[in-house]
Amino acid sequence: MTSRLQSRPESPSSSTSLRTTVWLLVAVLLVAANLRGGITSLGALLDGLDGLSAGTRSFLTSLPVLCFAVVGATGMTLARRLGVHRGIGVALGLLVAGLLVRAIGDPWLLLTGTFVACAGIALANVLLPAVVKEGFPNRVGAVTGAYSAIMSLGAAIAAGVTVPIAEAAGSWRVGLGVWALLAGLALLAWLPHLRDHGHRRGGATRVSLWREPVAWAVTVLFATQSLFAYVVMSWLPSIYADAGFDHATAGLLLAVSILVGVPVFFLAPSLAIRASSQGHLVAVLTALLAIGFAGLWLAPVAGAWVWAVLIGVGGAVFPVVLTLFSIRTATTAGTTALSSMGQSIGYLLAAGGPFVVGLLRESTGSWSVPIVLLLGIAVVQIFAGYVAGRPVVIGDRAED
Repeated sequence: MTSRLQSRPESPSSSTSLRTTVWLLVAVLLVAANLRGGITSLGALLDGLDGLSAGTRSFLTSLPVLCFAVVGATGMTLARRLGVHRGIGVALGLLVAGLLVRAIGDPWLLLTGTFVACAGIALANVLLPAVVKEGFPNRVGAVTGAYSAIMSLGAAIAAGVTVPIAEAAGSWRVGLGVWALLAGLALLAWLPHLRDHGHRRGGATRVSLWREPVAWAVTVLFATQSLFAYVVMSWLPSIYADAGFDHATAGLLLAVSILVGVPVFFLAPSLAIRASSQGHLVAVLTALLAIGFAGLWLAPVAGAWVWAVLIGVGGAVFPVVLTLFSIRTATTAGTTALSSMGQSIGYLLAAGGPFVVGLLRESTGSWSVPIVLLLGIAVVQIFAGYVAGRPVVIGDRAED
């Protein structure tokens, strides 16, 4: 007798849905791999670019954060008009074009191309959390962790291999232009999702968040963690160099700080999803970051590697905030609105951080005052984390 307890064959519709979800995940990760490499690759080659004034070099270092603030504010409008998936397609198109233009070589084209590329990154920064919310509603933490880890890894790889590529090719233009290939690959991977999901207007409903205390707390939290991240990328090697390390070792310590954060970036969003409130997680990560900076102040040589590791782990507040964009909101439109508000205002608030830290270092002749300031900002971050981490849902009301 043939048993009736036979497994049912997978239906064509479920198989197609699985393949679509897998390919969407692959496309999301490819997009994430491009969201920092275009910036760190330029930073790695900046000192070797010919024909640039000191002012132009300084402007190039601040341009990404300013662009994230200004262009990121348009993400909600773009989502309402095109949908989040087509919005990502526009972002990738801008990124490819900008990376190609800036490799031509003229200083004005370098500035223009960098602005266009950063505009694409800014839009993708805002819209990607909404894609995750819509495409992976039951796996927000895992997918956010994966793409934020890939983002960090992409930044580290671009910083590390751009100079060798340029030297091997005998041209810095190749070192910069090669990253357009990775962006082009991401765009190709995204094309099927333009066709399949372009009709979804993830931001079609206008959502009001300006009177939501939790939304402002998320925005402040995004601002403080961004400030810490850009201070670390801008000044950590200089802190170590002033302590007596050679430049190669100082750069290696920065690389260690970035790379050690990759697995933590992957795990932190899942921990945030499981927690009833995310305030404790933000407080622990911020405390580790603060200990790292305090160590740099008090014993920069003796505990150099420990401080680099602690700062890298503490930077995982970033993927936690990305997760908050999704779990604090009920809809894709709400996620897009919170992501746009948090990133545009947050980056604007953070933009002056590296400049102020450098100014304080120059005026006082030591890192003591800048680090004390950063420790004070860490206290603000912990407070904002507890407010942002409250288990409430916002943005479910349409704007009048």
